[in-house]
Amino acid sequence: MNDSASLRAPLDAATLRRDLVGAGLIRRLDVVESTGSTNTDLAAAFAKAPDTWPEISVLATDFQSAGRGRLERSWQAPPRSSLAVSILLRPAPGGATPPEEAYGWLSMLCASALAAALRETAGVPAELKWPNDVIIAGRKVAGVLAQLVPAPHGAPAVVVGSGVNVSLDRGELPVPTATSLLLEDASTVDTTELLTAYVRQMSRLYSGFLRTGCRAVEPIDQGGSLLERVSANMATLGAPVRAELPGGGTVEGIAVGLEADGGLGMRADDGSTSVVRAGDVVHLRRTDGRYA
Repeated sequence: MNDSASLRAPLDAATLRRDLVGAGLIRRLDVVESTGSTNTDLAAAFAKAPDTWPEISVLATDFQSAGRGRLERSWQAPPRSSLAVSILLRPAPGGATPPEEAYGWLSMLCASALAAALRETAGVPAELKWPNDVIIAGRKVAGVLAQLVPAPHGAPAVVVGSGVNVSLDRGELPVPTATSLLLEDASTVDTTELLTAYVRQMSRLYSGFLRTGCRAVEPIDQGGSLLERVSANMATLGAPVRAELPGGGTVEGIAVGLEADGGLGMRADDGSTSVVRAGDVVHLRRTDGRYA
């Protein structure tokens, strides 16, 4: 047994339910031994029986055989080497319908919570790459993907899925620009501990976001707004980037900031500015040869 394999303990469902559901942070938690995709399964389960999946519900596994990222990219990691978790959210601040731009922020909210959990629990310098990656030292350690799921009545739900490379060794990485917590000398690769920390961070930040009326520019509990908190950990800002668009077009410039709807503001060499949004971008690359 190699060193990474010896660290691959299964998720502890009883501990997770005690510390997350029992503590009132979430309403429902399902842990499965394996699945094709937690996002696909949770979205389908909600569509079939929405009343059985309250806000906030979580589906997690440490073996996902058909995970899906942006643009339908798929991957499969060795069993128990990664953490896959999907969270079902139904934002209705004060019982009201959230502003339309709120839905676009939920993936960045969860990515920000995940990065904070990795910093505090695993001791790694996790940052964000716009729009949906968590990185360490310029390499991708996790991806976050949100999808809207219609509800038969009321506001739609959002399922936010996250996949974290936990104990993969170098030969198991999907691409050269990826990394894992193990390779970054994390203080823990215990998936139960990591999932607990992530959900705690997410629940705290999401609850604060609801109290703002789901407005990313409003301060959360006398602190920074969601936009400010995400921006503070966004490695993309200040970097020279190229947005590759459908149809082959590109936009280049310095990433200068996030917009109120989560779009990325860019400034070209001639001083002109433009905004790109996650749904309109095929890839966002740095133009100085770095991944992020």
